[in-house]
Amino acid sequence: MVAQTKVQTLDISPVGRVEGDLDVRVDIQDGQVINAWTQAQMFRGFEVILRGKDPQAGLIVTPRICGICGASHLTCASWALDTAWETEVPRNAILARNLGQLVETVQSHPRYFYGLFAIDLTNKKYQDSPFYEEACRRFAAYTGKSYEIGITLSGKPVEIYALFGGQWPHFSFMVPGGVMCAPTLTDVTRAWSILEYFRTNWLEPVWLGCSLERYEEIQSYDDFLAWLDESPNHASSDLGFYWRMGLNIGLDKFGAGTGKYMTWGYLPHEDKYQRPTIDGRNAAVIMKSGVYDSTTDIHQLMEHGFARENTTHSWYDEGTGDVHPFDRVTAPIQNNDINFEENYSWSTAVRHKDLGRMEVGALARQLVAGGSHGETWQHYDGFILDTFKKMGGPSVHLRQLARMHECVKLYRQVERCLREFKLRDPWYIKPKETEGRGWGATEASRGALCHWVELEKGKIKNYQVIAPTTWNVGPRDGEGFRGPIEEALIGTPIADSKDPVEVGHVARSFDSCLVCTVHAHDAKTGEELARFRTA
Repeated sequence: MVAQTKVQTLDISPVGRVEGDLDVRVDIQDGQVINAWTQAQMFRGFEVILRGKDPQAGLIVTPRICGICGASHLTCASWALDTAWETEVPRNAILARNLGQLVETVQSHPRYFYGLFAIDLTNKKYQDSPFYEEACRRFAAYTGKSYEIGITLSGKPVEIYALFGGQWPHFSFMVPGGVMCAPTLTDVTRAWSILEYFRTNWLEPVWLGCSLERYEEIQSYDDFLAWLDESPNHASSDLGFYWRMGLNIGLDKFGAGTGKYMTWGYLPHEDKYQRPTIDGRNAAVIMKSGVYDSTTDIHQLMEHGFARENTTHSWYDEGTGDVHPFDRVTAPIQNNDINFEENYSWSTAVRHKDLGRMEVGALARQLVAGGSHGETWQHYDGFILDTFKKMGGPSVHLRQLARMHECVKLYRQVERCLREFKLRDPWYIKPKETEGRGWGATEASRGALCHWVELEKGKIKNYQVIAPTTWNVGPRDGEGFRGPIEEALIGTPIADSKDPVEVGHVARSFDSCLVCTVHAHDAKTGEELARFRTA
């Protein structure tokens, strides 16, 4: 009989940035994570703040939820009121809203990669890898050649946001009925020049090592491998280099997660969603909504009515059943002691009513893009789904590829928005305020985002937000199922508990609005063994 080694507990504390603090606890035995808990440690309370306020208060308050996804929150807040008030939204305004969100995400992807994820590739754990020295030259914080140019040029796209919205971040230029600012021809021309600068100075020469047109020819995993071998420029691009190093150090071997993925879809079509309704949204978005269940290899549409929140292990006095957001009351409790058998997080456990826990983010969007469901005109891209299947499922590595791949597609959508503007046409149609319920959804850089609002007597009766981070970092649900990050941590190999960089890889691969520090403790004595900062 083989004796098992003792269990060590690593407390990752705090994980805190724009969406609050997160602690993560993992149990490690025989060099692998055997259990995990995610603990959102800060009560945010935006839903409570908005209760009883003017209906348009959400336009001001909710973009402050996140410093890097403000445009996405503003988009949701605007569409939520549009659907509640049954407004008409001009095509120019739809394009402008899409543009604002797109450039924010195109900015976020490289900033996340260089500023948060790739830094860990310079960890001394990888010093025996043949890629290590080059990784340090490229990705070392502040001094790496790719780090510097990636962080610097990633800021260019949001200059376009500032042109159209007046500033970035936190400008509420999207309003029910359209947008507040009508750009000039000069603004559009300047936007094109900014976009071209981003493409010719980073996206093509650094990120891809080829033209956008050549990269867009990749339709499958085999195409991607052929592209890597086709030219030294491809293999040595940041995408090519990362892919080769990631395979070399085993990032494709862990971080799987739930195996179920969800996206609300995004980018309402300028001619198909001018009279927005909740029920009509799925058939009107360019990037289709959906759920992909890899256990059955089935795609299906995602409806807002499928969303449920469970507070069994959260610090809310709202019972233990699954509740639709329209029916939530957001009742925080005073006793916030951590008890892993009972309550241990401010985050709720978000579920699909039939399929359970879902991962959201760039990987989810790209897996859904490979489905044949939805409208025939909607975006289709089978590359990541094909890669997912040929590589045996999800991993830390594949999440990065999905995000890097998406950058090209979103760039093209920015081009499309700029081409489609008709400057002499309307940008705003004044709405008529009424009572009722509204819902607005989109895809932020890091995943599925939606707002629910109920209006009564000229005030907000209830306002609920489910952010991507909530989907991914939520605690166990009422049935005891782990959240996506909790589940993804299971099986993670830990080479050195005093320097558990692998935990950082998994947590970072979800691109949550969070930063973390790992504290390693002996599970029996409570003695702190090590401390490891992951950001």
